[in-house]
Amino acid sequence: MSYNIPLFDLNFDHEEEKAALETIHSKWISTGPKNIELENMFASMLGVKHAIALTNCTVALHLAFEVAGIGDGDEVLVPAMTFVATVNSILYVRATPVFCDIISKDDLTIDPVDIEKKITPRTKAIAVMHFAGFPCKMDEIMAIAEKHNLKVIEDACHGPLSEYHHQKLGTIGDLGCFSFFSNKNISTGEGGMIITNNDEYAAKIKLLRSHGMTSMSYERASGHSTSYDVVALGYNYRMDDIRASIAIVQLRKLYVDLQKRMILRKYYLEKLSTIPNITIPFKDHQEFCSNYIFPIILNNGDYEYRDRVRDKLHTIGIQTSIHYPAAHRFSIYKNYHADLPETDFATDHEITLPIYSGLTIQQIDLIVSELALILEQM
Repeated sequence: MSYNIPLFDLNFDHEEEKAALETIHSKWISTGPKNIELENMFASMLGVKHAIALTNCTVALHLAFEVAGIGDGDEVLVPAMTFVATVNSILYVRATPVFCDIISKDDLTIDPVDIEKKITPRTKAIAVMHFAGFPCKMDEIMAIAEKHNLKVIEDACHGPLSEYHHQKLGTIGDLGCFSFFSNKNISTGEGGMIITNNDEYAAKIKLLRSHGMTSMSYERASGHSTSYDVVALGYNYRMDDIRASIAIVQLRKLYVDLQKRMILRKYYLEKLSTIPNITIPFKDHQEFCSNYIFPIILNNGDYEYRDRVRDKLHTIGIQTSIHYPAAHRFSIYKNYHADLPETDFATDHEITLPIYSGLTIQQIDLIVSELALILEQM
């Protein structure tokens, strides 16, 4: 159906169209100069040594685990309250995901207390996901990682430019992974980025993203090399220059877009404060945040009650979503049992409301008033 107020609206205009067209006219559309420009720009914005463009965030996570040395028989502590790609990537390297609970309905990020409880001699890494762009408790998590000699992989796909104690998300652990999927803060349809300050990791990622080849087509076309060797079993995980050119435009817009989202979030918080029996996760958070999504938790009922509320909102043209169906409940993970009471409650009671920079105050007024009326009538 067509929604009067969609969950997300793409922040595209003629600039993205112009950038893509210029790249097409250049006749170099595979990985090339626009990728290099994008990588340099992204690394500079986040203050890291290396940013490597990839086809999506899922492959970024895959390569992060692979270059970090995670493999057969290793365990990786991971939240179940995340998109399933965070967990699937652990299986790609034949490691075992160990699901951890979130802190509470007020904070939907992985719980450091549960992390420490679940460490075993086989634990080799912690995968964190910065939910909605709000940071995990990274001081505690990094202290645990140092104590037990664990790698930390940050799934920062929700959080470009979000901060934790004045550090950009994705820059705190060993590797950070970002998504440029169509509904993300940076949108290219498909696409992603991996960042690190580790020179060895960066060199290996560049090798693995292109079949394990020692040089890529653009390097050979530019005269930097005339041949190549294949020195590792790599993948075809490259981003093309058409998407990279769009991402460059999106990066230029990013800070202004996020500023608008912060204003809208503040207004949402003010209006929603009058509705009883809902919890707004991260409501007291003060640091700069991407506000990728706007989650609320219904304190009453169960998942069927939540779904009826969503259905009523949809009927009047307001699109919502769920972030996320908890990964530990999927059939593929039925043998990875985990007792996660906070996650179970949140995944059954969460509703994601619309937020994007083009959302208006009047639309928020309508969303909140309709939500209040529905909850009152139920």
